[in-house]
Amino acid sequence: MKMKEINRIEVDEFWADSTIIEAGDFVFVGYCMGNEGKSIEEQIHGAIDVLENRLKMVGLTLESVVKMDCLFKDIEDLNYLPKILKDRFAGKYPTRKAYTSDFIRSGIKFQIDAIAYRNKDE
Repeated sequence: MKMKEINRIEVDEFWADSTIIEAGDFVFVGYCMGNEGKSIEEQIHGAIDVLENRLKMVGLTLESVVKMDCLFKDIEDLNYLPKILKDRFAGKYPTRKAYTSDFIRSGIKFQIDAIAYRNKDE
């Protein structure tokens, strides 16, 4: 069986990573953050905006997201996440995990890494 091609999109040569990778029926999206230096609510929305825009690059929507890793500077900010996810994902929630991280810059409070599924039968 021949392996399908892996498509690396948005390659960052400086950091030596790809923020979007299509591999088979799955799309892996990393380093989604936005609104650096603003409130946690604005940063969560900003990260989801970046995720949504990256998914659009490969013809997908938030509804295709099946897994999210949510990184917080302060795990107490997890309390803001459910309300925002209810608004942004409209009942089509991915599985998710939340954990803390020491980010590279002090203004970052939140980041998302995600996996989306492309149903090629539709």
